[in-house]
Amino acid sequence: MNIRNKTPMHRLAVFPLLLTQLGVAVMAAVAGWLWKGPVAGYSALLGGMIALVPNVYFAYKAFRYFGARSVRAIVQSFWSGEMGKLFLTAALFALVFAGVERLNVAALFAGYVLVLGTSACSLLLVKGFPKH
Repeated sequence: MNIRNKTPMHRLAVFPLLLTQLGVAVMAAVAGWLWKGPVAGYSALLGGMIALVPNVYFAYKAFRYFGARSVRAIVQSFWSGEMGKLFLTAALFALVFAGVERLNVAALFAGYVLVLGTSACSLLLVKGFPKH
């Protein structure tokens, strides 16, 4: 018996982390814009979005079920969320490299790594978040 989680996305415990990642992506874009110009700015923003969009997808998939009776569905949704996240990341990188004419690759990867670093530091960030 799978118990579906009907909590909206903005009420999940992971939502403040996703907002923090969005803020880091925007700050990286502004810093790139001010430091190296508009190409670096939108390249950093694209890199941040390449990290953020798959994380939003994973959060949506991973928190669809809850409860002890839904353990199998929870594990399945975590696996499918992680696989989808990996494929989405690869597809977004391919799309950006194929579709964006003027691109600052260093700024793209800097934005990507900064948002991923936010995910890596999530335990430090989540400590102060409200539980519900």
